[in-house]
Amino acid sequence: MAKKSQVVKQQKLMKKSKYPTRVYNRCLRCGRQGAYMRDFGMCRICFRELAHKGEIPGVTKSSW
Repeated sequence: MAKKSQVVKQQKLMKKSKYPTRVYNRCLRCGRQGAYMRDFGMCRICFRELAHKGEIPGVTKSSW
C-alpha cells in the first residue's frame, strides 16, 4: 500500500501541475505507482486478483 501522504500529494498534482512530468499514474484500488497498467487503471497485483475472481470483463486466464 502506498502512503496516504503520497496518494494525497498525487491527487493535488493531478488537479494543477506546473510541470507535466510531475504527474504519475497510481492504482485506483491500492495507490501503488509501480507496475501500473494504463488500460485498466490499476497495478499488476490488483489486476491479477480481480482477473482470478473474474471481475474484469473480457479477461480470461490463459494456459498453454
